[in-house]
Amino acid sequence: MTTSPSLASADDIHAHLVEQVNSMLRALDTYGGEGALWAALRNLAFVERDTEAWREQWRDWLDRSGRNTGLRGVFRDMSPGRRVDADDLASVYAEFARRRGWLAPDRVLGADVHARVRDRAHAWAAENRTWSDVTAEFGEPALLLGETNPSYGKTLGYFGPDLAEPVVWFHLYNGTEPEGEWPPKRAEPVLLAVRSGEEGLLDDTFTFTPEGWRLMPEPDGCGHGGWRGLRSPIN
Repeated sequence: MTTSPSLASADDIHAHLVEQVNSMLRALDTYGGEGALWAALRNLAFVERDTEAWREQWRDWLDRSGRNTGLRGVFRDMSPGRRVDADDLASVYAEFARRRGWLAPDRVLGADVHARVRDRAHAWAAENRTWSDVTAEFGEPALLLGETNPSYGKTLGYFGPDLAEPVVWFHLYNGTEPEGEWPPKRAEPVLLAVRSGEEGLLDDTFTFTPEGWRLMPEPDGCGHGGWRGLRSPIN
C-alpha cells in the first residue's frame, strides 16, 4: 500500500516561490525567460490569495506601454537591433515584486543615497557614461540584474527603504553595433538610458544618453523602432 507524500506547507511554498522570483529576476534567460517569471509572480499572488492584484498590474503595464505589444515593445523600441535584453524586462517586474515585499536586494541603500541618485541621475545622463562611471558616481546599486561579466549588458537599480520612492534604473548595453560582430570591442557596458517612475507612459520615464540615442533602432516601416518620447538631455 502506497502512502501519500508529505506536502510542503503554504509557508514553505511561499518562501520557495519568493526565492525563485529573486533568482529569475537576476538571470531571467537562465530560468526560461519572461514567461517563467510571469508564472512565478502569478503563483505567488495566488498563494497570497490576491490574483486580482496581478491582473491589475498586468493591465497597468499594458496601458503604460502605450502599445499592443506591451512591455516587450517598449524595450524593443529602445534597444539596438531591437533585441530585448532580459534584464531590461526584469527591471519592470522587479518593481512589482518590491511593492509586494518579495524583492530581496543585493544591499540596502540609505534614504539619503537614494535621494541623491534620484535627484541627479537624469541630468547626469546628459553625457555618455559607462558601468564604472555609474558606480563611481553613485556607489554600488541595491540590485544588479544580469551578469557581472563586463562583456554583457546589465541593469542597475538604486532604491532605499521607502516603497513610495521609485527605483532609479540604469540600463547598460555591451552588444555589437548594428550588423557588428561578437564579442563587442568595448571594455565595459555603456549607459543607454536612465529610467525612473511607476506612473504615466513608460516612454516618459526614460532619459537617454547621447550614445543611447545614437544606438536606437530606426523605424522598421511598421512603426517599430525609434522612440515616441521626447525626454532627452540633448534635445
